[in-house]
Formats: sequence, C-alpha cells, structure tokens
Amino acid sequence: MVLSGGSLITGQALLSKYTGEITNDSLLEAGAAKASTKKEIKGPLTLLLVGIDPRKPTTPPLSDSIVVAHIPADMSTAYLFSIPRDLYVDIPADEKAGVRAHQGKINSAMALGSQVDGKIDVVNGFQLLSKTVRNVTGIKEFDGAAIINFGGFKKIVEALGGVSMVIDMDVVSEHLTPEGKQRPRLARCPARGNPPKCDHPYTGPQKSYKKSKKAVRLEPWEALDYVRQRYGKNMTDYDRQRHQQQFIKAMAKEAMSKDVITDVGKLTKILNAAGESLTFAGGGNSPIDWAIALKGLNVDDMTTVKLPGGGLYGPGDRYLGEQFTGEEAGEFFTAVAEDRVAPYLLANPRLVNADS
Repeated sequence: MVLSGGSLITGQALLSKYTGEITNDSLLEAGAAKASTKKEIKGPLTLLLVGIDPRKPTTPPLSDSIVVAHIPADMSTAYLFSIPRDLYVDIPADEKAGVRAHQGKINSAMALGSQVDGKIDVVNGFQLLSKTVRNVTGIKEFDGAAIINFGGFKKIVEALGGVSMVIDMDVVSEHLTPEGKQRPRLARCPARGNPPKCDHPYTGPQKSYKKSKKAVRLEPWEALDYVRQRYGKNMTDYDRQRHQQQFIKAMAKEAMSKDVITDVGKLTKILNAAGESLTFAGGGNSPIDWAIALKGLNVDDMTTVKLPGGGLYGPGDRYLGEQFTGEEAGEFFTAVAEDRVAPYLLANPRLVNADS
C-alpha cells in the first residue's frame, strides 16, 4: 500500500482497524524509550523481535526465538542477529513478578516475568526479557518491538502462500513425516518435561530438506518446520538461529512482492492472521508510520549475522547453557551501539551468513 502512492490515504483507513488490534506500546515502557511520547522514526534504530510458542494461554511463555534488527542511520537496509535461547546470563530482579536477580538461560526471563499475581502478564515478561537483552548487548533502548505467537504465525505464512529460501544444509525433521503429519511419540517415552525425559521422543519416517544452491519454494508447513529444527547430523541451535534469520528475510521479501501488495484479498488475509499472532510496539508510531518510514529499505540487502558461541559448563561438568566465545560478540555489540555495523562486518566477513 505504501508503494502504491496515491492510494495511501485509503490504505490507512482500511488498515487502521488491524493496526489498532496488534499495537501495544507498553512493551517498550521498561526501556529508556517512552512509548507514550511519539517521536520521529529515523535511524539508527534497533528492534527486538521475540517468538513464543505457548501450548495454552495459561502457560508462561518462553522466548523460543530472540532476534534483534539493527537499521543504520540511512535506513537503507537491516542487520539481523540472534540471541541464543539458552544463553547463560544475569537475569535482573523484577519486583512485580517477584523475580530475584540470578543467573539462568535467557529464554526463561520472559516466562518468569510473565507470572504476576497468579496470572499471565506477557507485557511484564517481555519487559524483563528486554532489560536482560539490553544488559547483554549494551543497547540502551529499543525503538520498536514485536511478539510473535507461532500458533497464529502459521496463518500469516499460509496467507503469503509459502516462502522461497535457499536450504543451506541438509536438515531432517524431528517433528513431521514427509507428508507433513505429526510423527508419533515413542510408546515408552513420556511427554517432554515429565521425567524420565527423552531428547528425541518421536519415531517413524521423517521429512527431509536437501541443501540447495538456489532458492526453493517451501509450502507454509515446510517453512515453519524447517526453521524449528535444531537436532540432526552436525546441526546445533546456532543453525536454527541462522535459519530463523533467513526466514525473516524471506518473509519480508515475500510481503514486499507485487503479488502481495497489489492483492487486497491476500493483504486482508495476512492482516487477519497478524491480528491473531502479532503484538507490535512502535514507540507511539503505528505500523503504518513504520512502513512509510522504512519504505526505502532494501530487503534484498538485509544481512544476517552469526555470533560465535558454545556450551558453558559448571562444576561437575554440568551444562549451564550457551555463551558467546571470543571477542567478536562484544565488538559487534559496540559496532551496533556506534552505528558502524557495515564497516565492522567488512573487516570481519566470517560473521556474515553465506546467504547474505
């Protein structure tokens, strides 16, 4: 609608209902940004994007995916990097949720902060996660934020009709059969989380994704299944992080294609799905304001970044979680704060994912 120019005013009227449903600026209140005060959208900008997959509304949400998007001052492109879900960090205290300051895996911060007076407060959980991420990265504030619920997110991908992605490694699905059905659980392996646990509780034929040199078209269920995987030969959670970043880039490219922005029916389906799965905070600015401000962003030039890491072990060789290794992560975070990511990556090309 932004690219159509003359129909922008009509587009705003049609979209106002949807953008109102998905907007919640209180997500940013824990940071230095004041969500109640609308400010001009200009670079450099940082956005915190969090994916959750709660089994039911009463379940405290773990942040299964944590992605930060950095947009430089000229707002011509974006850099995406992930915070490992198992990163072992200092989690700040939160009086509202009764959380004491302690060390733990970063994906627990949102779940802990969400438990307020016996109820689920996702906003407070997000605020505690945001504070934790800002402490890790040195980012003073986030200019925008989003929570994506994967249950409804599937409908957005279905509305898009799938995505095109380069499969950068052979991947075998832990969860689905070649036909896209749920693989049955082992008869003697109880549900994950109930002792004794099974690392791989499923059995039967598995869907596989073969490495490709060119982009291949993935059906909605295939795309979502592919980016969920973290088990398999020579595969780790860092591979899953990379695939999630690639998926965001592929979805952005798909959403900006002419087949989508000129198809009112498809746009309506996407917005309906977004209303079920997306919560957005724009610092007082609506999603439409952000779309206008970022209309010059080149999706094809978006860069996905890999930060090196590995396991962290405590006394008795007990696995505590993940940690960033080497000096690159700290140097990269400094480059983000000083808005010099492009020259830093030029000098450190090993941090750039191959698809970028």
